[in-house]
Amino acid sequence: MLTGKKIVLGITGSIAAYKAAYLCRALIKKGAEVQVVITPAGKEFITPVTLSALTQKPVVSEFFTANDGSWHSHVDLGLWADLMLIVPATASTIGKMANGIADNMLVTTYLSMKAPVFVAPAMDLDMYAHPSTQQNLEKLKSFGNQIIEPTVGPLASNLEGKGRMEEPDRIVEVLEAFFEKKGELISKKILITAGPTYEKIDPVRYISNYSSGKMGFALAEECASRGADVFLISGPVQLQTVHPHIQRINVESAEEMYRAALDYFPKMDLAILCAAVADYKPVHCAERKIKREAGENLTLELVPNPDIAAALGNNKTDRQRVVGFALETDDEIAHASEKLQKKKLDFIVLNSLREPGAGFQGDTNKITIINSKGMIKNFPLKSKKAVAADIMDTLRNEGYAY
Repeated sequence: MLTGKKIVLGITGSIAAYKAAYLCRALIKKGAEVQVVITPAGKEFITPVTLSALTQKPVVSEFFTANDGSWHSHVDLGLWADLMLIVPATASTIGKMANGIADNMLVTTYLSMKAPVFVAPAMDLDMYAHPSTQQNLEKLKSFGNQIIEPTVGPLASNLEGKGRMEEPDRIVEVLEAFFEKKGELISKKILITAGPTYEKIDPVRYISNYSSGKMGFALAEECASRGADVFLISGPVQLQTVHPHIQRINVESAEEMYRAALDYFPKMDLAILCAAVADYKPVHCAERKIKREAGENLTLELVPNPDIAAALGNNKTDRQRVVGFALETDDEIAHASEKLQKKKLDFIVLNSLREPGAGFQGDTNKITIINSKGMIKNFPLKSKKAVAADIMDTLRNEGYAY
């Protein structure tokens, strides 16, 4: 899976830098092309001569070459690479990456990187466990970076604990698995709905809900990273897409989302309906702002919005699959299962407002996946990015999406 892959290997100032030589050799043996970018401190632990001999490329460390002033373009490296791997990653470099402190070539390259980024921390156990390090790692995860967790073992301090960099052979396995997964949805077209809808009452007021769109956007990025062409129909949210294979269609009301979904769905292989669509809308939208009248109640007459999940479930072909979402507050499994059957879905992803960390606005979710064959699979609380991966892995393992 690494044949022909272009990898930027970032090396920082850690005693574990010697393992980078083994990693270079292993990546090149697998057919990868490796370009090393090393920090000034990293050169204190392993020489550029060694790394250049292994990669057959000049090692990049400074912004300019000292003898002729030629410029090393971090932008070009960011466009060239299929993946960036920072091994070992010290607490200092992790902190700079998390906070955008671009004071060396490695961090500047990271900030320009268009490809996925993997980070393998290496440091003493107390440094790794420190709240600042853990907070910075969480920030990197929230940016979409992949963290290759350190292992427990003997450290340079002669202490033993978590902080030892993962072994090179295992890191290669992680990258191979990533590229294998990345290509699994090539040629697939996936429709995803995300965010809330706004149902107008008058020119300044609307009915909506607390959805942030984070779960749907995480799914869009996950599917695109696996090779799919993603068509993301989004309600009004502040989020931005990153992957170039995501085509975003912005809508406001449930009616607009319904029309867009029905328009795109015939060409799709899979639809994932993650949006929190308003079930009802006002019968009438006032042309002017409704004025408050002292002592008088305001009565709104509501009518049902079109049911996107039911429409797609009833219109899908044998080659198409539809995944729905259910947010429940009681009798969760029963209500989600009923929705699954009634709307002719293949899968339904259930989350409950009774579960701490699940539901609207947050960065985490706790889900249960139910399918039309009676499978019920529970997952622990995870980041929404990790939940998106769990959903797609479950679809693959159950043979639905491929």
